[in-house]
Amino acid sequence: MNRETVIRELAPEGVIRTAINLGNPVLAQRDAQHGDVAGVSVDLAREIARRLKVDVLFEAFAAAGDVTTAVSTGRLDLMFLAVDPKRAEEILFTAPYVVIEGTYLVREDAPFHDVADLDREGVRIAVGKGAAYDLFLSRALKHATLERAPTSPAAIDLFVESGLEAAAGVRQPLAAWAAKHPGYRVLDGRFTSIEQGIGTPKGREAARAWLQDFVEDVKASGFVAERLAAHGQTAATVAPKAACFPVF
Repeated sequence: MNRETVIRELAPEGVIRTAINLGNPVLAQRDAQHGDVAGVSVDLAREIARRLKVDVLFEAFAAAGDVTTAVSTGRLDLMFLAVDPKRAEEILFTAPYVVIEGTYLVREDAPFHDVADLDREGVRIAVGKGAAYDLFLSRALKHATLERAPTSPAAIDLFVESGLEAAAGVRQPLAAWAAKHPGYRVLDGRFTSIEQGIGTPKGREAARAWLQDFVEDVKASGFVAERLAAHGQTAATVAPKAACFPVF
């Protein structure tokens, strides 16, 4: 594909304006010493910029829903989000580069032992508004209801303070929270596998095609696995080789 076309689509203002979602600590965090963004998604963005020989500009967001809102304003060129058909209305996604488990945090004495146990009348589940598991559970749950907090970390607070039955989220941060708070546990099962892909706004087909080739290369070469290990992230697994783009 034509490199100049890819750069024109991916960096129309001469720099790749990149969203970093801090709501998913498996993929991005704040550096404790300097406050800079860090994580596998940051590393991938820098590698994209290096290969295209353009600069990258990071904008941090507290939640995935804030990223998707910002896409509609035209101020973003690149984003790292869970692949979802609702988001695909405005974003062209690559196939996933990592897969993360979505599960539930419950109280130790709760009568829930499998994720399917939660989908019953009267069960209230806290979620981060616009998160991948919010979008998924909004479609999947038939009986339980969702209570939305501004961010995924805030969903845990909502669960505790409002006496809800569960909090939904990525396994690792839920497990880390439970380890510090006796009386809570994380269910072993998962309600979905959250596929994290790279996105660019709709209409940028050449950029998406280049990004898809990039994703497959960094998965096969071990780059993604190495960067996950470097950041101490064990909750995500490298996604398998994809045959095609996501189709919705």
